[in-house]
Amino acid sequence: MSTLRFRSIFVSDVHLGTPDCQAAYLLDFLRSVRCETLYLVGDIVDLEALAQRLYWPPSHSAILVELVEIVRRGTRVVYLPGNHDAPLRALCGQRIGGIEVEWNAIHVAADGRRYRVAHGDEFDPEHIGRSWLTRVGDSAHRLMLWANRNFNRLRRQLRLAYLPLSIITKSRIAQALLYIRQYEARVAAAAREHGVDGHICGHIHFGGVREIDGVVYLNDGDWVEHCTALTEDEEGRMELLHWSEHRSRIGRVDASSVLASPAAGLAFASLSSEASDVVLRALKQAA
Repeated sequence: MSTLRFRSIFVSDVHLGTPDCQAAYLLDFLRSVRCETLYLVGDIVDLEALAQRLYWPPSHSAILVELVEIVRRGTRVVYLPGNHDAPLRALCGQRIGGIEVEWNAIHVAADGRRYRVAHGDEFDPEHIGRSWLTRVGDSAHRLMLWANRNFNRLRRQLRLAYLPLSIITKSRIAQALLYIRQYEARVAAAAREHGVDGHICGHIHFGGVREIDGVVYLNDGDWVEHCTALTEDEEGRMELLHWSEHRSRIGRVDASSVLASPAAGLAFASLSSEASDVVLRALKQAA
């Protein structure tokens, strides 16, 4: 496969150190692309999870090695720590092996648009944060991730492509969608206050491309459930890419238009509704 070249790439919510991290897909993505600037938009290493349980397979070390190799090739790498790797925020303004560590950044795209880049947990204060998870239940969310992991383990055994069961299930839970839309609105409002054209973030594990009252909201998704990255080409076009056995473009922003990502299903209509129904029934029982 030929190497894909981009001006910039944005990746977040890898959660190295957890069994839900889709390390193989991310490693394949990183080895298949080249870019001038790579933004690591938080929650790359899940220090919270590692403090509770030591889990670190070789594939997670391979990703760190690949990041070092990316720096060695001359790519600028900027690390914007999130809430799960928050201790690294103490290193803001410094470099780790050539990787710049910052709280946030202003990215000027090739078409002149200015985007503020930050993980996004600052838009999710404690009294609001994870509200849909509170209602559904933390145990139910863990069940959702467990179902996603085991559902796709079975699909691999059957030589079937990865499908983000948990993402599709979330898109069918009204409370989850309400929380996501409210989060997007808060991010867009902050972007307007900062006087930028848009905001690029992660945090909520729900990749998306939307225009909200003239502001571009871009969420690069995650590598636990969605397996997505945001890319920018030499003309400033931003695209949200899903990367697994079946690769797809989920949303796009260019100089003349915004192609929003679909609200439900997120471009994975091939997943049978029966499979999602099974998880939904289990969630209701767990809640």
